[in-house]
Amino acid sequence: MDLLRTLGSAAASSLLQKSGITFPFQIGEKIPEFEANNIWTLHDGIKKDDSTPISIFTFEGNTPQKKNLLPLAKNALRKLRTLRHPDVLKFIDAVETDNTIYIATERITPFSVAVQSMSNKSSKETEEWLVWGLQRISTALAFINESASSTHGSLRVESVFVSQSGEWKLGGFEVLSNAKDDLSVLYTMGGLMPNANSSACPEVRKSGWSSLKEGAPASADAYSLGLLLYSMFNPTFPPPATLEPPHPPPTQSSAGSIPSYLYPSYKKLLHPSPKPRMTPGQFLDLGMGKVPCDHPGFFINNKLVKICAELDNFALASESDKAALLKALKENASSFPTSFATRRILPSIITALEYGGPSAPLIFPLVLQLGKSLSPSDYTSTIITPILKLFALPDRGVRMALLDALPEYADKLDNKAVADKIWPHLQTGFTDTVAVIREATVKSIGLVSSKLSDRILNNELLRHLAKMQLDPEASIRTNTCILIGRLAPTLGYNTKRKVLVPAFARAVKDTFVHARVAGLMSFMATVECYEIDELATKVLPIVVTALVDKEKLVRDQAFKAVELFMKKLEAHAAQMPATELVDEAQPGVQGSNIPNQSTLVNSAAGAAGALAGWAMSSISKKITTGDMQPNLALPGGIDRPTSAPPPPAGTTQAPPTIPIASPSLSTFSTFDPGNHAHAKGKAMQLGASKTSSNAAQSSLAAASAWADEIVASTGADAWDGDLMDVNADADDWSAFETAPVPAAPVPVVAPKAVVSAAAGASDDEGWGDFESKPTVTPAVAPHRPAHPPSRPAIKRVASPTPTKRTASPAPSQPATPHVETSPAPSLSTMTPEEKAAEMARRKEERKLVRSSFCNMTRGPLLTFVPEDCPAEREESRKGVAKGGTPQS
Repeated sequence: MDLLRTLGSAAASSLLQKSGITFPFQIGEKIPEFEANNIWTLHDGIKKDDSTPISIFTFEGNTPQKKNLLPLAKNALRKLRTLRHPDVLKFIDAVETDNTIYIATERITPFSVAVQSMSNKSSKETEEWLVWGLQRISTALAFINESASSTHGSLRVESVFVSQSGEWKLGGFEVLSNAKDDLSVLYTMGGLMPNANSSACPEVRKSGWSSLKEGAPASADAYSLGLLLYSMFNPTFPPPATLEPPHPPPTQSSAGSIPSYLYPSYKKLLHPSPKPRMTPGQFLDLGMGKVPCDHPGFFINNKLVKICAELDNFALASESDKAALLKALKENASSFPTSFATRRILPSIITALEYGGPSAPLIFPLVLQLGKSLSPSDYTSTIITPILKLFALPDRGVRMALLDALPEYADKLDNKAVADKIWPHLQTGFTDTVAVIREATVKSIGLVSSKLSDRILNNELLRHLAKMQLDPEASIRTNTCILIGRLAPTLGYNTKRKVLVPAFARAVKDTFVHARVAGLMSFMATVECYEIDELATKVLPIVVTALVDKEKLVRDQAFKAVELFMKKLEAHAAQMPATELVDEAQPGVQGSNIPNQSTLVNSAAGAAGALAGWAMSSISKKITTGDMQPNLALPGGIDRPTSAPPPPAGTTQAPPTIPIASPSLSTFSTFDPGNHAHAKGKAMQLGASKTSSNAAQSSLAAASAWADEIVASTGADAWDGDLMDVNADADDWSAFETAPVPAAPVPVVAPKAVVSAAAGASDDEGWGDFESKPTVTPAVAPHRPAHPPSRPAIKRVASPTPTKRTASPAPSQPATPHVETSPAPSLSTMTPEEKAAEMARRKEERKLVRSSFCNMTRGPLLTFVPEDCPAEREESRKGVAKGGTPQS
């Protein structure tokens, strides 16, 4: 059969090319089932301007036999152009040549082909379909006979067609004629139609076709309608015996499958006499209940007939009538012929849906139910195209119906249609005042998210979902959290890092139980979306808070989540190294400055000391790294700064050694009693020839520990403030930064000069000026004054033997120490290198001053005198006892 169709299509195309005529349509495959008993060949076709599917009737009068039928073909074209009726074949276009005629009509299927599609239906459903078709053909005949005053003259199975909408259409107008028309062909050429005499009425068989001109226009068509009724219900039966003379009336046994309620009318239609014969109009009125009879209303009670009538008036019907019709359609949807359901019912209810209203939630599910049998291409044109228009409607009933039924058609939407035509209208549901619309909108996103662009998904949509998490409706917040969890794998990397943890954390803290459960489940579902450190530092702390939730449902889910995360963290930790190796060669890393557990401070004084030690270590590090590095290479520790007085000629005394090791936090937070005694005798040993670095560090540690004890015992700093003059430092650094480069040589100080700070020196004077002459420091201070000086007196003595500290009893009256200073070189006359060296030296002296006074007792101020001067010590003690000024 396909081969015949292909050959027919090729022949038609070849014929068109030879004719040289431009056709407004394209001829397709031929339908071979229509060729029998016809002067036409039927082809499927497509209209070129809008690709509308059509059917094309082709007549080729190239042979003498066919040429005689050319007037019949022209009559069919003329009548089809002028007749307009819903039940008559719809004319679209035509092309006519001398011997060839092409008639384009709506896409139709011959009845012989359409009836085969009903083979899978039950006998009752087939019967209803045939009765409904009979009613449509009767309506068309009544229009031709009564309104057009014409006779069809060729009513048979080959003249009946079924359109794409499943409706029956009447065609075959080759001999349709009006008795008053001069061009009528029925009365002269009616017998030229194939098998015309075998189905002619008794009067034609008796008197010929010309006899119809004197009779009623409907008499011949009524007899043909009875034969058509018989053929429709008995397609495999031979023609009835009433066709042959003497035309006996039909019997009940010969009726075959004709329904009993149609049999009386069937007998009247086949009456051998034309006058008592029932006309098509009378048959229609009887079936529609307009004429009383034994079996009235066989048309009006037909299900398909009633549905068609109600669909035509659906837009004007009341809501109750609409609801009743929709209920009937839903219950009988499976029994409808496919073409009728998809082409007749669907367009009518979709058109009604565009107007909205309370019936919209009932209409749309029915639309999708009836559209399941459509092909993909037909589904797009019949269902999807109207749906895209419906999303633009402001009616809430329509929107709710669209969202509820979205799972049934979401997979048939393409990405461009969703992004351009659905999303702009869909997002308005997030801000709707009706909570049901907002919730349905949130649920619908999961179905179309895969069709949204990255821009919409990672920006516009997430902004709406962030607001939905604050919705007053608990169910909306819960569903929003679930939606974000489902969208997580499709989000961008940066979006995941910014959105997921805050969104799920908000859900875990929600007041609604199921929202909290949804937050925990979302964390578990998106575990692969988090970096391992993010899982440990952000996700797990949030989940842990739910372990003690008031609701058992939440607690159980939290324990499951923690178990899942811990397994993942344990698996990662098992692959990590045991420790992290530190590159010792890396600059700026010093093991001595890294605090450990044993060096942590637990008091305010210890913390202050640790902080000061860190600050001094950093400053010392900055200075000694650059400018002071050459001096470290000299023997005897740090070389004397350029601003210090040079030793006199001929002396071999070693310069004083100042410990420069940068103290760590452990230096100021630990106290060793064993090292304290040593520090007490060696801390101020300025004349020693050698001082080890370890001893210096031990003495500093002991001094700091002793300072902590003083603070702890007195409850406050014994010196009314830190021993390190912060303001003086600021003045020194200010001078260092603004002073010009000196041009004069740097002055020097005598080696045996004893440097002492004035007892009442102010902070603005820094550490004071240094004199060139040596000064004498009192041996013993009488007692500690109420307001001690900020800088205690220090005596620097050059001696080959170690010195010892001696303390005298506290006198009754304090004495002011006399300090002689040598002028110190001005910073403004130094080079930057000299300034740095001088500043380092001053800070080291301050450090020694602090260490020395931290080892003093609460009694009178002590002055350290060399052990080889007993006379001076004795004299100093006597002076203190008398209340005088100690003399060295």
